[in-house]
Amino acid sequence: MNFFYRHRVAFGFCAILTAVAFTFCICFFALSRTASETSRLVVVIDAGHGGIDGGVVGVETGKKESDINLSLSRILQDAFEEAGFYVIQTRPTEAGLYGMATNGYKKRDMMKRAEIIRESVPALVISVHQNFFSVRSRRGAQVFFRESSERSRLLACDIQASLNEMPECVKKTDALKGDYFVLNCSDYPSVIVECGFLSNPEDEALLVTVDYQKKIAAAILKGSVAFLTTATA
Repeated sequence: MNFFYRHRVAFGFCAILTAVAFTFCICFFALSRTASETSRLVVVIDAGHGGIDGGVVGVETGKKESDINLSLSRILQDAFEEAGFYVIQTRPTEAGLYGMATNGYKKRDMMKRAEIIRESVPALVISVHQNFFSVRSRRGAQVFFRESSERSRLLACDIQASLNEMPECVKKTDALKGDYFVLNCSDYPSVIVECGFLSNPEDEALLVTVDYQKKIAAAILKGSVAFLTTATA
């Protein structure tokens, strides 16, 4: 009787230990997975304009800048996520961020973008835009940074260098200083990427295609990774 009792107790004790160990493994896996997800570097992608603010318009197609910005930003998000980053979009839809389209909508829109950026605590911020100039021969991608931010300058230079390497690049340019709200609203490394000129028919013909948008996104990702690799070395 005592023999069976002792073995039954031992068996019960082993079952309890097994259950505890199993529970611990599940908890450890969950915690490890959560830690892995939260440790990913955060990238904020800001699709310029939106809603009633369409930005500039293509001279040939009449395509709104805001639509191109959104399309390219979504492709850019896919590229960054495939590379292991966690991406936050300031404007994930066609709508603006201003609420009601009343007086002061532009300021409300910009303030909301700034709020999203600050709350995200990003490794970098990329604002996507399209350019326009009175001289229609002007073309090519240009990257802007805040003069007082050395990290933003380095990020801008790395992205500009990557864009300059594209086969479609007709003229290599340097990253430029810019005094814009999205560059000034935080101290995180931030750039504005003007992907091309909608005032130029050749640039416009490229920018409205998904294939070229994917090439632009790949170049931006390459430059961003180059910056982060150097910054964390």
